[in-house]
Amino acid sequence: MGNKVAAKDAVRRLGIPTVPGSRGGVRDLAAAEAAAAGIGYPVLIKASAGGGGRGMKVAYDRGELAQMLPIAQNEAVSFFGCGEVYLERYLERPRHIEVQILGDGQGGIIHLGERDCSLQRSHQKVLEESPSPALNNAERERLGELAVEALRELDYKSLGTLEFLYQDGEFFFIEMNTRLQVEHPVTEMVTGLDLVREQLRIAAGAPLGYRQSEIKLCGHAIECRINAENPNSFAPSPGRVTDYHAPGGLGVRVDSALYQGYTVPPYYDSLISKLVVHGKSRNECLMRLRRALEEYVIDGIETTIPLHQRLAAAAEFIDGDYDIHWLERFVGRPD
Repeated sequence: MGNKVAAKDAVRRLGIPTVPGSRGGVRDLAAAEAAAAGIGYPVLIKASAGGGGRGMKVAYDRGELAQMLPIAQNEAVSFFGCGEVYLERYLERPRHIEVQILGDGQGGIIHLGERDCSLQRSHQKVLEESPSPALNNAERERLGELAVEALRELDYKSLGTLEFLYQDGEFFFIEMNTRLQVEHPVTEMVTGLDLVREQLRIAAGAPLGYRQSEIKLCGHAIECRINAENPNSFAPSPGRVTDYHAPGGLGVRVDSALYQGYTVPPYYDSLISKLVVHGKSRNECLMRLRRALEEYVIDGIETTIPLHQRLAAAAEFIDGDYDIHWLERFVGRPD
């Protein structure tokens, strides 16, 4: 059984709600059709052995299921070496909300608030923020307590993230990542903690140095994933960086290895920089983000900086009124 299927079964036993789906992995069309009949269309086909949106397809009826299943399985084999997939109900307008957890395996476990990762293209995260503009304090507290209590039952030891879909006031667990994630800097900015340091301390056997009551979320943070891609077609754009200038100033952080003269290779993921900004409020954070994006210079290759500039000026994003499908509609809109 794939690790994601096993994870869903484990959290279901711990009382965490999950998106209705197949009770195990499927390997053939007959099993997929039987599972889909019980779940109800549309269904999402997902790779059992991995994440990141790889091997993920949507089927709205039996015909599409027959068409999409082998495509998803082939992608799953290519990326994860395992063709097993599983099915779950496809939610129409959910947010993607994840909770950062720290556990020392010695009884100490806390959460560090949530991140909203709903701005996605082809199931790949593009921009993340913390805290989520979609949650109120009661929902935020409920989600954090749910995550902590579940992982306390497992005596969890490590840094970790529980990922949920959120729709109509309900949270549905989708997967857990037992590692540091690309978007961890937004949590660092609002908590003041160094998550890399905390992960190393836990690995060395040290107990947590914090109680939940000591964790205070201060202000708002947004991270833009800047890729070496055309901002409209998303075609890869490797090549030599002819000019480079990173933004700076209060509340601005850039995580990147770029420099003038560096050659971006075509062999790896296109992520070349993370621009992270923090402000006392979401509005201040947005203003700081716009300024930082205007200052950021990466010449010689195409990047997604112009896309992030469009996002930072979009009324729906400014209002926090978006879901996991919104960005793909937005990308196709004329300015």
